[in-house]
Amino acid sequence: MITNALLKDGKLDFKIPGLLIIDTPGHESFTNLRSRGSSLCNIAILVVDIMHGLEQQTIESIKLLRDKKTPFIVALNKIDRLFDWKAIPDNGFRDSLSKQKKFVQAEFQDRMNQAKLAFAEQGLNAELFYENTNMSKFVSLVPTSAHTGEGIPDMIKLLVTLTQERMAGKLMYLSELEATVLEVKVIEGLGTTIDVILSNGVLREGDRIVLCGLNGAITTTVRALLTPQPLRELRVKSQYVHHKEVKAALGVKIAANDLEHAIAGSRLLVCGPDDDEEDLEEEVMGDLENLLSKVSKTGKGVAVQASTLGSLEALLEFLRTSKIPVSAIPY
Repeated sequence: MITNALLKDGKLDFKIPGLLIIDTPGHESFTNLRSRGSSLCNIAILVVDIMHGLEQQTIESIKLLRDKKTPFIVALNKIDRLFDWKAIPDNGFRDSLSKQKKFVQAEFQDRMNQAKLAFAEQGLNAELFYENTNMSKFVSLVPTSAHTGEGIPDMIKLLVTLTQERMAGKLMYLSELEATVLEVKVIEGLGTTIDVILSNGVLREGDRIVLCGLNGAITTTVRALLTPQPLRELRVKSQYVHHKEVKAALGVKIAANDLEHAIAGSRLLVCGPDDDEEDLEEEVMGDLENLLSKVSKTGKGVAVQASTLGSLEALLEFLRTSKIPVSAIPY
């Protein structure tokens, strides 16, 4: 276990089955994509570069998390970039810090204080995770290095502790299906596939699914349900594990016919024996139709096309704030 670096007796009582991590873009133009990511999560990790502090996209993410009342912790990343930092791979942060030279410790303290001040300017109290005695009033700062792995054990232990002790009710499994398409990809041997976050419910091979498409709603049958090998990313090509049935929460790749025009960001619905297929098709197309309603009726403006609902939303919002009219969304 990666958390063994923090445990002298090598034991930690895990009550949750695992952690499903959804990575979202950091570029400031993709506010809506981050919004879709945050709407799927129970707790968020806000990554802040300790060398640069809060940047505009980070402030946007904070606003999204606060608007959605999503609890979050802060990974104060890139501690290995502190001058003359001596790395101890995959180590607990406090132990690594204690073994640094005095001037390195002083620089860390200075940059950490700057980060706390920046959060205060956003109306948030922040504190180092091991000095935080009130999680409901203070945001926990976890110094980390994605490069050396230092602080990662602390972050995982904190996530597990918070979810087990404070979020048990929110993490109750629901049988009603909740699923969102995150990516559409062509995979050799499988054809066009969709990567889906299954937040609640069960998906089965042979299920009839409905999702949003460029040329209208797509209704198709699940040919294969695939998950990556343990500790591998869904987006990274590898030997996939085939399933007859998958249960939330997890990321799953779905192979089916007619997915070529599927739109990332779409909800995915399952058409049961008692469901009206046309009603479900109308429901999933609602998000795209809402965006189409923003097109100027004068016929003047630019034409906008994007491969995902999130990117399309981001482009339309950018053009709106720039006061550039949109004449068409050619789908």
